[in-house]
Amino acid sequence: MSWAGKILRVDLTAGTVKSEPLNMEWARAYIGSRGLGTKYLCEEVDATVDPLSAANKIIWATGPLTGTMASTGGRYTVITKSPLTGAIACSNSGGYWGAEFKMAGWDMVIFEGASPKPVYLYVNDDVAELRDAAHLWGKSVWETETTLKKSLQDPLTRVSSIGKAGENGVLFAAVVNDMHRAAGRSGVGTVMGSKNLKAIAVRGTKGVGNIKNPKAFMQAVKDKKKILAENGVTGQGLPIYGTQVLMNVINEVGALPTRNHRDSQFEGAKDISAEAMATPRATDGKKHLVTNQACFGCTIACGRISKMDQSHFTVSTKPQYWGANGGLEYEAAWALGAANGVKDLEALQYANLICNEEGIDPISFGATIGAVMELYEMGVLTKEQLGIDAKFGSAEALAFLVDETVNGRGFGKEIGQGSKRLTAKYGHPDLSMSSKGQEFPAYDGRAIQGIGLAYATSNRGGCHLRGYTIASEVLGIPVKTDPLEHEGKPELVKAFQDATAAFDSSGLCIFTTFAWGLADLAPQLQGAIGDEFTTEELAHIGERIWNMEREFNNRAGFTAKDDSLPKRLLTEAVNSGPAKGKVNMLAEMMPKYYAARGWDSEGRPTADTRARLGL
Repeated sequence: MSWAGKILRVDLTAGTVKSEPLNMEWARAYIGSRGLGTKYLCEEVDATVDPLSAANKIIWATGPLTGTMASTGGRYTVITKSPLTGAIACSNSGGYWGAEFKMAGWDMVIFEGASPKPVYLYVNDDVAELRDAAHLWGKSVWETETTLKKSLQDPLTRVSSIGKAGENGVLFAAVVNDMHRAAGRSGVGTVMGSKNLKAIAVRGTKGVGNIKNPKAFMQAVKDKKKILAENGVTGQGLPIYGTQVLMNVINEVGALPTRNHRDSQFEGAKDISAEAMATPRATDGKKHLVTNQACFGCTIACGRISKMDQSHFTVSTKPQYWGANGGLEYEAAWALGAANGVKDLEALQYANLICNEEGIDPISFGATIGAVMELYEMGVLTKEQLGIDAKFGSAEALAFLVDETVNGRGFGKEIGQGSKRLTAKYGHPDLSMSSKGQEFPAYDGRAIQGIGLAYATSNRGGCHLRGYTIASEVLGIPVKTDPLEHEGKPELVKAFQDATAAFDSSGLCIFTTFAWGLADLAPQLQGAIGDEFTTEELAHIGERIWNMEREFNNRAGFTAKDDSLPKRLLTEAVNSGPAKGKVNMLAEMMPKYYAARGWDSEGRPTADTRARLGL
């Protein structure tokens, strides 16, 4: 039936590790990964808990298709209460860790309490034990993973860990696996650090052998891989250019947030684009991009491997960064680049490597730097405070401040609190480009109306991956809608949000949805699990998951007023490009969104909605 049927429960306070059966009733109702992990968190954690207290829990969860032959079946999710937002935190990662954990015979691991000293969890099939991590504390993600593989004498061990940022309390610290893949957003790594949990090292040799109907499953997988291969995005665009293919596209439609959303087009976009990564450098004649890379079982291979210019000021005296490393993805390139007006591709790669090495979310970091640079140009922050001249466009400031932030030094301590707290402290809260305290990614919510609504209503704060309406509004998938039009967007956003929740819960990558719909997911789940999953039922389950997350946030103290956007997006019109003159029409869209969701005017699911969804 594709679920392993077992979970690990780790009491960090007591130092105990126990196995228990998976709640199969919940598994059927919430599928796995995001949905099932969130169900466990909602049942076991008081929504008003202090995120960094021992009473909060943190969960690593796989889906029923994780570790199988389904394309992109390497995903896992980390679920907790976010220290950045105070809302539900649910962050997804690829690579190989999720599949390895599933092949060790586990669906999920729940950590509760807090260890009095640094520890890591070691899992080798049925063996699971807490081990001392004093020798790992203070090490980067890269050092931690290398050290564990060497000490365990198994290079196939997969490691999910935090760097110094998670230890130092950076509120947007990430959990990183396989050196460069991350559960990046909402501060899941910060919670891990607060519990003195450094890493989870996993070796799984059992495989996923309990596919219910192997013949039907393999046929479905084969058919769906063919669709991915023949699709223009998943078969050509992403393999060739990676997510960075979007840089010039989004800039041309006038929706690339620039200099902390003051502008929506960046004159340096071409210099930090996928095309620039694939063009030989003037300095040494070599390409920034080396090759692409795939996560476990992935037929898309959108990952990038890059090599820096060794003479660049950021690394000329740091040969440890001269080799081939994880390359820039679109969101990181935007956040470290256009958001700050920086067009130095090598500086962006350096900052991205530091984010990976020490485990921080480049989106929240880069967007917070955008606010810092605006405050600096306004004269609110000074060179003496920051330790450097930090005008928009300064690659030197970007490189300096990323080091300060991950190490918790100087003004880096304040950057590590995120833009909402930083801008409020210095008297300009409207300069935080965030919702519910989480910074926006690489799309302007004025130029693309639906994504603005998605930001405002996202259960984990500003986010594109919870309802990627860019697919429809820009790329025309599955149907083309006008990005400047707000009519019809509430229903579009809801449909994307519900479908995404189902895909996230399956254990597959959201990028498959450029080519697949729920009708493509259903037969793969049916073959693996054996139960009948219709397209309508998957949409229903996705809606159930969305409303469960919403209710957690409501219990945590969030209200309708938190479904908001910064004043800049609501009152300052776009100043150039196709969207010139536009603001986000949130006030017109929100009542229709609530109605489509079956919520009252305060954003609470009605009794009828709760009954219909079985909540």
